[in-house]
Amino acid sequence: MGEFELIRQYFVPLACSPGSQSVLVGPGDDCAIQRIPAGSDLVFSIDTLVESVHFPLNYRPDFLGWRALAAAASDLAAMGADPTCFTLALTLPEVDESWLRGFAFGLGEAAKAFGLVLAGGDTTRGPLALSLQVHGLVPQGTAIRRSGAGPGDLVVVSGSLGDAGAALQYLDVLSPSADEAYVIERYHHPEPRLKLGIALRDFATAAIDVSDGLLADLGHILEASSVGASIERSRVPVSPSLKRLTGSAACDYALHSGDDYELCVTIPEASWASAPLSLKQQLTVIGVIESMQGLRLDGADVGSGSETVGFDHFRRES
Repeated sequence: MGEFELIRQYFVPLACSPGSQSVLVGPGDDCAIQRIPAGSDLVFSIDTLVESVHFPLNYRPDFLGWRALAAAASDLAAMGADPTCFTLALTLPEVDESWLRGFAFGLGEAAKAFGLVLAGGDTTRGPLALSLQVHGLVPQGTAIRRSGAGPGDLVVVSGSLGDAGAALQYLDVLSPSADEAYVIERYHHPEPRLKLGIALRDFATAAIDVSDGLLADLGHILEASSVGASIERSRVPVSPSLKRLTGSAACDYALHSGDDYELCVTIPEASWASAPLSLKQQLTVIGVIESMQGLRLDGADVGSGSETVGFDHFRRES
């Protein structure tokens, strides 16, 4: 199978029909064409995943298709964007049609779930890696950025944290327990908080998705906003399954491990008080933004957060 037949058979079916939504031209031309509605801003982000770095060797291709798009779409959620389309650059060591069917299936299921259509991309030969660029729209001037947090804002997070990090030790278990199966599923099929991100546009001053670990990602907000924060370990939400599996280490997973793709958000107290209960029920208050820079956990200084904790591709381990 050649490159163009590969694209036609496995990826063109994931594209939108010509002229639908805001994508006027999809796969099959030199470029895609997207029309931006009046009064909207385009937000876009790109993620690259490399085998044995971002996903295990011989990882199931349908799981990879879902996880890859979920990780990319989570950035749209953090900005409060309505998802529109994505592009895919796929590097394959060889054409394996069974692998391609599985990958295209997982990618297609994720695309339908997240409201994204394939607008174009590229395929090439080499070590297995993929890059996905996602596009979304926000009403002009309403995108939630990392740089808006101010002293007195509450620090809140969505869902529960740490499950995906704990799952790494159970991925090869043939008959997982119910708790092991729960955290494994959180790793294989993360759900970007797209609807929540949109709902937060009227309340949040800053946001980021938790991909590299809570302390690290909160640290990026603090750096961009030139503020500090104090958070309480006991308030960080962890799932019952994680508690049963890891005991007293559950909070450490929640603070340091990534791949949960929940949101970490700052919200002024007045906005939190006026927020609907349906929104608050998806979030947990874990701390407060302070004028003194640095990140404090139960009163102990843990630096700025982003430099000292969390995943970093180029940090050398001592």
